[in-house]
Amino acid sequence: MTEPDKPDPTVPPLDTIPDSQRVPPPRRPAPPRPDPIKMSDDLPPGAVAALAVVGVGVLVLVLKWGLPKGIDWAHRQDWQWATQWAATLTDPVHAYLTTHTAGLPLTATSAVVIWQGVGGASLVLSWLTRAVGARLTWTAHGACTVFMVWDASPAAGRPVAAALTVLAWTLGSIPALRGLSLRPRLHIHTHPAP
Repeated sequence: MTEPDKPDPTVPPLDTIPDSQRVPPPRRPAPPRPDPIKMSDDLPPGAVAALAVVGVGVLVLVLKWGLPKGIDWAHRQDWQWATQWAATLTDPVHAYLTTHTAGLPLTATSAVVIWQGVGGASLVLSWLTRAVGARLTWTAHGACTVFMVWDASPAAGRPVAAALTVLAWTLGSIPALRGLSLRPRLHIHTHPAP
C-alpha cells in the first residue's frame, strides 16, 4: 500500500489569504510629462526679432500687393455657376415651403428664414462643438433639403437637382462632421478590489 501524497511544507496552502484581503500589485506611476516648449526660452532674442520683422514684412506685402491682385482676379471671374448652383437648391426649397405653408400661421418667407437659420446654426454648432444633437440636426436638415428639392424641382431635372443638393450638403458636412468615426470607442475602467 502506498501512502497518500503529503503536502509539501515549503509551499503555503492556497487558503492562507482570504480573497477580501488580496491586493493587486501596485500600479506603476506614469512617466512625467515634458514641459511645454516655449519659443522665448528656446530661441535667442535676435531670432525672435528677426522672425517678427519678416512676419510684418510678409503681412505688408500681402496687404499691399496680394489683396488687390486677389480682388482684381475675383472681379474678372465668371461666378454664374455658383449662383446657378445656389438657385438650383434654394428655388425649389422656397417653392416647396410656399406650397406647403398655405393655411398655416407661418408665412413661406418665415419658413425659408427658419430653414436657413437652422441649417447655418447646426453647421456652425456641429463644427465648433462636435455635439451629437447638432450633428443629428445637420443630418436631418440635409435630408429634408434633398427631399424638398426633389419634390419641388421639375420632373426632368429632379435627379440632377437632388444630386447637386447632396453634393452641396456633403461639402458642408466636411467641417460639420469632422472627427466623426464609425469605429466604436471602448472605455475600459478597472477598479481595484475592495
